[in-house]
Amino acid sequence: MPTGPQIGILNPEARVLSRRQLAVAAYTKNWATARLVTGGACDASARFTSDPGHQAEVSRVVAEVSIAERQSTQDPGVDVDNDKDRVERPEKEWQEQLTPSQYYVTRQKGTEPAFSGKYVAEKSAGTYMCVCCGSELFSSDAKYESGTGWPSYFQPIDPDRVAMAPDDSLAVPRTEVVCARCDAHLGHVFEDGPEPTGMRYCINSEALDFEPGEE
Repeated sequence: MPTGPQIGILNPEARVLSRRQLAVAAYTKNWATARLVTGGACDASARFTSDPGHQAEVSRVVAEVSIAERQSTQDPGVDVDNDKDRVERPEKEWQEQLTPSQYYVTRQKGTEPAFSGKYVAEKSAGTYMCVCCGSELFSSDAKYESGTGWPSYFQPIDPDRVAMAPDDSLAVPRTEVVCARCDAHLGHVFEDGPEPTGMRYCINSEALDFEPGEE
């Protein structure tokens, strides 16, 4: 039996977004975050187990929550994209719209070389948008120098503008970040960022467009 907390145990009042946060917290082994998200429903002292069954359950919940989040009704007054605004195109159209490097990163889940992106050292005020669909994803106010070689942000403009999914392509599990509007691969998120969120959204420059704002 898995020794980690049962991620299906949720605060009845928890919103879909909280369920997503819980799933990602469980997947990244951060049980303290999971406990906060569920109002104490999870045991913060429990340890992550390598039990394949538990890992499969976490992966299932991450995918399930992502789907449920898109199907849910947004809170009134919150300006976020929903299903009717989703952008879906044949791969041929994406290839025609994007440069080869943009297509490789966003549609084939590639990664640009460290320190090669045009926005790594960008310090101007403005908004970073999805290169595929134009959705506004990150503000320059949340950008910081992480020293990793990729543009880094401690939070998106709105949590509903991005979605997360488990990434098992490497030996160490990671959490992928995609555009919630068009499913473009953006990068990955890690729990080693600065306050106030403690998160590092490590994003490929090739996945972004930048619109300068007022200084």
